[in-house]
Amino acid sequence: MSQTLIENAHVITVDAARRELPSASVRIDDGVITEVSTDPLTDVGSEVVRVDGRGCVLTPGLVNTHHHLYQWITRGLAADHTLFEWLTTLYPIWAGIDEQAVHTAALGGVGQLAMSGCTTTTDHHYVFPREGGDLLGAEIAAVASLGLRFHPTRGSMDLSEKDGGLPPDSVVQTIDEILTASADAVDRWHDPSPSSMLRIALAPCSPFSVTTDLLRESASLARDLGVRMHTHLAESPDENTYCDEHFGATPLQYMESVGWVGDDVWFAHGVEFGDDDIARLAATGTGVAHCPTSNARLGNRICRTRDLVAAGVPVGLGVDGAASNESARLLEEAHQAVLMARARGGATALTTRTALELGTLGGARVLGRDNEIGSIETGKLADLVLWDLTGLAHAGIDDPVAALVLGAIPPIRGSWVGGRRIVADDELRTADLDAVAADCATEHRRLLDKAG
Repeated sequence: MSQTLIENAHVITVDAARRELPSASVRIDDGVITEVSTDPLTDVGSEVVRVDGRGCVLTPGLVNTHHHLYQWITRGLAADHTLFEWLTTLYPIWAGIDEQAVHTAALGGVGQLAMSGCTTTTDHHYVFPREGGDLLGAEIAAVASLGLRFHPTRGSMDLSEKDGGLPPDSVVQTIDEILTASADAVDRWHDPSPSSMLRIALAPCSPFSVTTDLLRESASLARDLGVRMHTHLAESPDENTYCDEHFGATPLQYMESVGWVGDDVWFAHGVEFGDDDIARLAATGTGVAHCPTSNARLGNRICRTRDLVAAGVPVGLGVDGAASNESARLLEEAHQAVLMARARGGATALTTRTALELGTLGGARVLGRDNEIGSIETGKLADLVLWDLTGLAHAGIDDPVAALVLGAIPPIRGSWVGGRRIVADDELRTADLDAVAADCATEHRRLLDKAG
């Protein structure tokens, strides 16, 4: 049995008591946290790997609840567009993605996530060109090679330009094709076991790119198969107008009418939720992936994060697709969540500790895994990040949570997923990121050339 002992760290547990333990030790046995103590741990095996955490803060691994990994190779485009303009500009480029492009993009996107403290990530992949190949398999293979816990979602679109939607015809599928592929994805990859590294969810793209029938059928299939459900919702005023004109309802009212609320559902963004919407989300346990950087990048309004949290809605953080958040650094989303909430609601709207909780236990709750990850407690999976606060950027900041959330992203002395160390001394052990960067640049140019 492998054993690791992290010693002398300031431990932010995010447990039920929200304990913060200066100079504490955390023991990992075979991928599970077996002890958290402020006393020296002496009953350890001779083969234990000891990690000195002096000058560091140990947190649960960060959980990313919304992303589009394929977009890593289309960053920097449509930089000054509204949401709908941005989509119509980029869809013709995304129509050219294939297995090679998606695999490379996933390596780049997840490599960046790992270096910003992420240990579990979702992905919402909904673009499936007819000649693209096995795109979901390509990203699953890439993330497995990097060692992160992965919750990819089998996305879909069946409403193209000719039907009044935004995507081109070449990237949409029929309902039958989508449902068959969705069931196959769950059968091939979904692992519901407690320590699972890979779980699948079903994820039609958005109210303006899928039909009502697809939403209803996908919800029914997901619940038959016992998997979660995800989509974009209430992201911009344009979407409010679209839902009002087409369905005579708010976005959430429409989604509830087709079976899309419940503790097995989470929505990305939620910027435009009103009071009644927030109450309904809380009552049903429906989650929200808060993506503050992307929301600001696309000029959308500011999410009511404080109200969502106060109402008891499960809320996590997401970097969103790298084409609307070119840095895609997950710890940075905690920083932006604080700034955006305070810009909307004043200096006390969101505390630094609440922001860190959204990025850890909150994200785990959104994904239905808060009994396994998201806090540092005995019996939980050893998904942990050891942040080095000894450098100039954090010297003199006494509060380690303020240092993490308000300061620069610190170097990572160590990051573990299920007890396996994937980052050591601020270097990713599982990939050569310089080589990945070169490949991403090549794929970016190839995709643009293909689009003409």
